[in-house]
Amino acid sequence: MAMTVVITGGFGTLGAAVGRAFKAAGANVGLIDHALSPTDEVAREFTGQCLLGGVDLTSFDAAQAALRTVAAKFGGLDALINVAGGFRWETVEEGSLDTWDDLYSMNLKTAVSACKAAIPLLIARGGGRIVNIGAAAASRGGLGMGAYAASKSALARMTESLAEELKDRNITVNAILPAIIDTPVNRQEMPDADFLRWVQPVSIANVISFLVSAQASAVTGAQIPVTHRC
Repeated sequence: MAMTVVITGGFGTLGAAVGRAFKAAGANVGLIDHALSPTDEVAREFTGQCLLGGVDLTSFDAAQAALRTVAAKFGGLDALINVAGGFRWETVEEGSLDTWDDLYSMNLKTAVSACKAAIPLLIARGGGRIVNIGAAAASRGGLGMGAYAASKSALARMTESLAEELKDRNITVNAILPAIIDTPVNRQEMPDADFLRWVQPVSIANVISFLVSAQASAVTGAQIPVTHRC
């Protein structure tokens, strides 16, 4: 029986790369995104899979409905990959307090909602995997990074707590901590940067694939940096 994997933020560059890795391995793939529809390229690539747009993952009801839809289509759920999130560079002095709420919602609440919705589905399967996308930048706040680093730090603590909560249920919970990811949006926003130093989405997807595999059954509560392009 093929594995079923749900990827939040699945229409974006990293989400689609993770989806491709699992699809190539023969898994059933559910891509969930706040965007109303995927690009034409993603839609073509994932024909026959489950693509759900317009999902507000800050709402538990919406997250639960989306994950149940994927599980119903494929007969269950084996893994949840929380890619959904956002970034904003903003100083405390000149920024808005709303930014802190917005990044909390995008980077933490979406993951908590999706995890909460996934837990009963994974338990029904006899166990499974959860992988969250954190950030290397969360280890130490930098200039203009306060709200982002705080939200990703909160995601790290949630990952650790949930790993403890589920360790006796045959469910592992881990986080990936990327540095800057080589995406078209990042290239556009930082045109003078050295792109050759940025992490490739496929490299992150490969580490996630390992964490979801049987070989990683003893790894839970880990925060794994993926920060270099070699």
